[in-house]
Amino acid sequence: MTESIYLVAGARPNFIKLAPLVWVLQSRGSLPFQIVHTGQHYDRAMSQSFFDVLNIPEPDINLEVGSGTQSFQTARILERFDDLLQAKPPSAVVVFGDVNSTLACSLAAAKRQIPVVHVEAGLRSFDRSMPEEINRLVTDALSDLLLVSENSGLLHLQQEGIPAEKVRLVGNIMIDSLVRMQPKALERQTAARLGWNRAIMHCLHCIAIQCG
Repeated sequence: MTESIYLVAGARPNFIKLAPLVWVLQSRGSLPFQIVHTGQHYDRAMSQSFFDVLNIPEPDINLEVGSGTQSFQTARILERFDDLLQAKPPSAVVVFGDVNSTLACSLAAAKRQIPVVHVEAGLRSFDRSMPEEINRLVTDALSDLLLVSENSGLLHLQQEGIPAEKVRLVGNIMIDSLVRMQPKALERQTAARLGWNRAIMHCLHCIAIQCG
């Protein structure tokens, strides 16, 4: 087992959540990590551009899974990530959100007894017709450390019997991305080009300050 941890991204929301963690790890330099891109979102508009804009490194590993049905995509990610874990087991696997990559990679790691860290744990819609809800429930059940973004997440995990020592309230990591990227977003003058009311931009600015 290597000392490095795997940060797993598969879809656009994952990249936004992954970025602040990468920035901190880079600045401290004390914990080696590798970015694993499952390829769930695989074209430039849906993945590569996020790495460019967020100024995070190119993925160290790309599983190149591609599109497919929920079951097909999840199974392919599970298979390819498990092969990676067998060949190069990390010290821990960090997954984000509630997409198919989150579920598949947490399952593969848990079966190999590799610690799983779930960022944005505890969120619930209580609608099991949503694939994301199934992904959240299973990932949280398998995770060794659950990083929660809001107080409701703490309550949900408590009600589901997750031991309190596994849970940490850390806040919403996407707000870290919002605050960091806000100056660059304002430079693009998108609101002006689209004719948005200045009051809307003022509200967004206040939200960023309040949440930051």
